[in-house]
Amino acid sequence: QVQWVESGGGLVQAGDSLRLSCAASGRLFSMYNLGWFRQAPGKEREFVAAINPGGDNILYADSVKGRTTISRDSAKNTVYLQISSLKPEDTARYYCNRPRAWGHRDGLDAWGQGTLVTVSS
Repeated sequence: QVQWVESGGGLVQAGDSLRLSCAASGRLFSMYNLGWFRQAPGKEREFVAAINPGGDNILYADSVKGRTTISRDSAKNTVYLQISSLKPEDTARYYCNRPRAWGHRDGLDAWGQGTLVTVSS
């Protein structure tokens, strides 16, 4: 099991940008598909973005496509999510994990604490 520690969330205004970070344990980080997920209050967790080990295959949910960038730094065991033009509907707790399947909302590992993003209108 990989352990995940997310950071970078906060209270922002609509239209702002945020960069979320997620540090992972273990020595096989460079071999994993990685994903970002989010869960809004009262809703189920949903897939946000995924990146393959080489960084050349990336998938975004339609809800964030065009204003979101996922990236990874294998030397730091860290995956990032840059979200621009934030909207109130982006308000959620954001998590990282290894996707159970490409584009799927489930992860392979236990979920970390996540990082809360709150977007005010």
